[in-house]
Amino acid sequence: MTHGFMKTVSMVALLITAACSEDNATNTSTNETPAITDAGTTDNVLLTEWQGPYGGVPAFDKMNIADLKGALEAGMEKNLSEIEAIANNPAAPTFDNTIAAMEKAGSDLGRVFTYWGIWRSNKSSPEFRAVQQEMAPKISAFSSKITQNDKLFARIKAIYEGSEMQSLSPEQQRLVWLTYDGFASFGATLTGEAKERYAAINQELAGLHTQFANNVLHDEEEYAIYFDDAEASGLSETFLAAAAAAAEAKPGPGKYAVRNTRSAMDPFLTYSDNRELRFHVWDMYYSRGDHGDEYDNNAIIAKILKLRHERVQLLGYENYAAWRLQNRMAKTPDQAIGLMEAVWPSAVARVAQEVADMQAIADSEGADIKIEPWDYRYYAEKVRKAKYDLNSDEVKQYLELNKLTEAMFFVAGELFNFNFTPVPEGTVPVFHEDVKVWEVTDKTSGAHIGLWYLDPFARQGKRSGAWATAYRSHETFDGKATVLSSNNSNFVKPAEGQPLLVSWDDASTFFHEFGHALHALSSNVEYPTLNSGVRDYTEFQSQLLERWLSTDAVIDSYLLHHETGEPMPAELIAKIKAADTFNQGFATTEYLASALVDMRFHTTDPEGIDPDAFERETLADLGMPSELVMRHRSPHFGHIFSGEGYSAGYYSYMWADVLTSDAAEAFAEAPGGFYDKAVAKKLVDNLFAIRNAKDPADAYRAFRGRDVRIEALMRDRGFASED
Repeated sequence: MTHGFMKTVSMVALLITAACSEDNATNTSTNETPAITDAGTTDNVLLTEWQGPYGGVPAFDKMNIADLKGALEAGMEKNLSEIEAIANNPAAPTFDNTIAAMEKAGSDLGRVFTYWGIWRSNKSSPEFRAVQQEMAPKISAFSSKITQNDKLFARIKAIYEGSEMQSLSPEQQRLVWLTYDGFASFGATLTGEAKERYAAINQELAGLHTQFANNVLHDEEEYAIYFDDAEASGLSETFLAAAAAAAEAKPGPGKYAVRNTRSAMDPFLTYSDNRELRFHVWDMYYSRGDHGDEYDNNAIIAKILKLRHERVQLLGYENYAAWRLQNRMAKTPDQAIGLMEAVWPSAVARVAQEVADMQAIADSEGADIKIEPWDYRYYAEKVRKAKYDLNSDEVKQYLELNKLTEAMFFVAGELFNFNFTPVPEGTVPVFHEDVKVWEVTDKTSGAHIGLWYLDPFARQGKRSGAWATAYRSHETFDGKATVLSSNNSNFVKPAEGQPLLVSWDDASTFFHEFGHALHALSSNVEYPTLNSGVRDYTEFQSQLLERWLSTDAVIDSYLLHHETGEPMPAELIAKIKAADTFNQGFATTEYLASALVDMRFHTTDPEGIDPDAFERETLADLGMPSELVMRHRSPHFGHIFSGEGYSAGYYSYMWADVLTSDAAEAFAEAPGGFYDKAVAKKLVDNLFAIRNAKDPADAYRAFRGRDVRIEALMRDRGFASED
């Protein structure tokens, strides 16, 4: 398995961040080359080439945390040796002996990173966190040794500026540009003290990112709200069964427990009649990382912002956001901010309408309250029932996880020509008994494409939220490698024998993350690095897939009542579609508030910044409605402070939304609707299969025949003006 140089650099940035820890990070790393320990020898399973069927699969059943540190050290040393050989090659630099050679390097380390990612995200433990705290700065130092290798960069630059570029294929030219640009962006053009300082900043940030994420997960693991039957009014039997199981797993002063996760918080705030408990659950969730104790993240945020600002100034950029956005579709902070500010007034105006509707119901019930953030979901549900006669719990009866999985397979078959077949238990190693695996093949030829892993349930040590990842990406230049893709969710595991019923929003998220998996599975690129993504573009493909949940073909065949098997009634479908833009004020405003605060953090001189005050002042300046809060408050905003994947980039969901709405209208206008074969082929060929082998703006233009337009987004959210 080859890994791809720039893909390795991107993975380093992700994997040095933490999943959870109760320890404070200390930066004790040096710039010395890591040494191999006894655990780093060739019998270390984490370094061993993958064996077994399907082109080899990770030995998840044999992974041992005791092997991790040694495997990382050995993998880094071997990768550095490979890079040194390329950098010191006496032959003149060419695409094959430099760029392609770099793509082949790092296979051993890539395998170790796969296991690291599982420990970080799916099954963290105190033992892993100890290794993580120690190794994060060392991994950063390793990355800097490559990106700041002067001889290597000189070879890359010679190819980038040389005559050979003209004879390369478009895909190869894209790879050269991504490699050159990646090095330049990571400080390769610096010299002397500036170069040394750049590397030191990266190491310090690695520790701070880890500490930030560890602190958040500490609060998620340690806090819970307990209650008894007398306080359970409004909550469904399904929710209570899961809450009882949570209380058994983490005993406390009550029969039921609400864990400190979104998957538990959201339904509780939606259905609980107990306003005092709603406040406590809301406060617990939105106070993560903000308790003024040893796990408080505010001081860490200030340090991160100062270091990021100093680092990009070394490269000559005005601020961090300008550096971050230079190679994304938005290109500049002003363009990203312009998009968000174009939508913000309509979103806030819609919030005022939503609050007025909720306040009217509260007044009619004699509640004698003013709508507060912990009331929003609860009264929004009442408005939903009153306006649309739509009961979310009734909808859930038709959204059973296994049938939703079948629905996703159906869509993948219609659009991508994929077939999913369960892999017999025991054939492919898994890291937890809840993980299931499917083989993906071409429906027409039967050719093997890859495997899809699903880890659906929340558990101790697993980070919150939903995500997709690839254990192996497609490439062909060094022998064809098939895809190992996965989806990971945090559904509350039902009691034995009970169905797992989810909300419409959770079902949409399930489809969304499957879109990421399909993006990986459909790849036809030659080189590993070209599987990397452009942040404000890669969310588009997954957001687009959400649209197929509400298509007639899915509703009629897969959204069946979990007890009777009857299809969802036409009148309920009509209610869901009529309520399609319901609560868009809340959804859009809470998201945009987070995205705008992110952008302001990274376009402001952070000297002397107080993150808590900055957040409050920014929201006040924006005119944030008092009845809701930003989706991710700064002290637990892991997207931007537990790593750099979404830093100055949370806007990308909105940018991707614009693409999504515009692309969805291409299907809506087609003769075959959302299952039109011609449009589906253009979608796969131009927007999924090529991954990052083409500039995203050019790729979208090839699909749509024109540039993207914002009007479809405004229509989708019900914000458009009357024509």
